[in-house]
Amino acid sequence: MIALLLALGSSLAYGCADFLGGLGARKAHVLRTVMVAAPASLAVELLLWPVLGASFSPAALGWGAASGVASAAAFALLYKTLAMGPMNVLSPITALVSAALPVAVGLLQGEHLGTAGLLGLPLGLVAVVLVSVGHGTGSSRPSRTALLLALGAGAAIALQLIFLHQAPSDSGVAPLIIGRAVSSAVTLTAAGLLHRRLGPEKPAYALSATAGVLDSLANLLFLFAARSGDLTVVAVITALYPAGTVLLARSVLAERIHKGQVVGLGAAAVAVSLLALT
Repeated sequence: MIALLLALGSSLAYGCADFLGGLGARKAHVLRTVMVAAPASLAVELLLWPVLGASFSPAALGWGAASGVASAAAFALLYKTLAMGPMNVLSPITALVSAALPVAVGLLQGEHLGTAGLLGLPLGLVAVVLVSVGHGTGSSRPSRTALLLALGAGAAIALQLIFLHQAPSDSGVAPLIIGRAVSSAVTLTAAGLLHRRLGPEKPAYALSATAGVLDSLANLLFLFAARSGDLTVVAVITALYPAGTVLLARSVLAERIHKGQVVGLGAAAVAVSLLALT
């Protein structure tokens, strides 16, 4: 139950972070947005270090660095994807990919589910699909480029979560600190090399920084959830984060929600209930 609640919290934080990051990327080049979001996220994790502790073992350093590279790619790809829109279609596609890969890894590593889990796990994946398919009247179709970016973002998110899960359970927040330091360095380096292509627009500092803080919180909750539960269950619940993005896009941007997406949100609630019984 603790792992379930942590995963739900992670899902909510990811959904809000994605929405704000996508809005920020609409106001300036995506790298300018990530240049603010990534260091803000690192600052949060450094503040949590004295409270939660950190053990910088070779394994924690290695897996943390790997997650950082994947995180930098996920930041850039996801925010660029959401900036292209529509958010209520592209965000769930990334979620489906980001859920499927960790589930496969968890099953290959020997994780087993009870009867409720065997029902809830596929229903959770179906819920993600339902939220992602169909376009309500007035909702624009995503371009092929946007779809490819969404798939790439989902794969990058999945790798980030898998790498964090592989880090030693007694390493505290060390993998998060190392990962975010690496992702910040990668982002700033890329921005420096491409500075002439970033355009004159200034980033939306408040939106970008808040997105980074929420992403840091989401990573932390996921890490603790994965340490106290199965990756297969935690990954599916975390991947329901498009629910938050879709609802925010509906209320703030007036993006329409297809009936199938409403069914998907209901299926997600049932899936979480079943997984809670696992």
